[in-house]
Amino acid sequence: MVTCAVLDDYQGVALTLADWSGLAVRTYRERFAGHDDLVAAIAGCEVVVIMRERTPFPASLFARLPNLRLLVTSGMRNASIDLAAAREHGVTVCGTASSSTPPAELTWALILGLTRQIAVESASIRANGPWQQTIGTDLHGSTLGVIGLGKIGTQVARVGQAFGMNVTAWSENLTPERAAASGVRLATSKSDLLETADIVSVHVVLSPRTRSLISGPDLARMRPTSYLVNTSRAAIVDQDALITALREGRIAGAALDVFDTEPLPHDHPFRTLPNVLATPHLGYVTRGNYTTYFREAVEDIHAYLTGAPIRRL
Repeated sequence: MVTCAVLDDYQGVALTLADWSGLAVRTYRERFAGHDDLVAAIAGCEVVVIMRERTPFPASLFARLPNLRLLVTSGMRNASIDLAAAREHGVTVCGTASSSTPPAELTWALILGLTRQIAVESASIRANGPWQQTIGTDLHGSTLGVIGLGKIGTQVARVGQAFGMNVTAWSENLTPERAAASGVRLATSKSDLLETADIVSVHVVLSPRTRSLISGPDLARMRPTSYLVNTSRAAIVDQDALITALREGRIAGAALDVFDTEPLPHDHPFRTLPNVLATPHLGYVTRGNYTTYFREAVEDIHAYLTGAPIRRL
């Protein structure tokens, strides 16, 4: 029987959402402290299933897992896997489908939570604190700036329009035709979007070109009353510059679902800054997505075992 390890099953649901019969499966809910502990736990496994980028697989890790033959990741893109090293070590890498709807939905949960101070007011009720202590920000008539008008960005823009917002979009590859098809204004530049938007929401893929796409000078172009929302990847925004901007009140606040280090260190400023609404990378974490991930992971395993791998990266 093939031995399979499922890593970073934070909620302990992997075995309940798919039929793993015929496989010897071990699941791990907690993150491993380092590669030594990880290798000790899964060294004998032929198949490993990972969730997004929770556990990176660099070349050094492949070199220490000679029994590994199949690595399955949720989604069809995982920047934390060294695909060249996988090929060099004879490891097949496969993925699964992933819906763009959950991240778009979470984006709006964060926008509404941030602009209406939901966390603050809810915590006050639970603590028998002041009854009403904040004043919400109106969405209707304000401007939403969407950086990246792909699958997720388009859905976010559509909801903004439903709220009666003026929607502006920008990315380096965005064309006037694409913007017009979505009914949004194409910003003349990144600076134009940042200077005019009341809420800036980030929806581009992390790449060498988009790393630190929003820098310190870019944040300085935003108004003191504007908000930044990032459900894409932390490195797209200069994290040190963002912390400084938040501490100094250069922007009104930020809603963040992604971080340079995950889980977020206990002493990280994003845990305590009063103008930050943070969630622990929940964008893709829904029952529907998880069901797709694990069921298709099992399909990937069985296809590999028959000699006809599917959804190869």
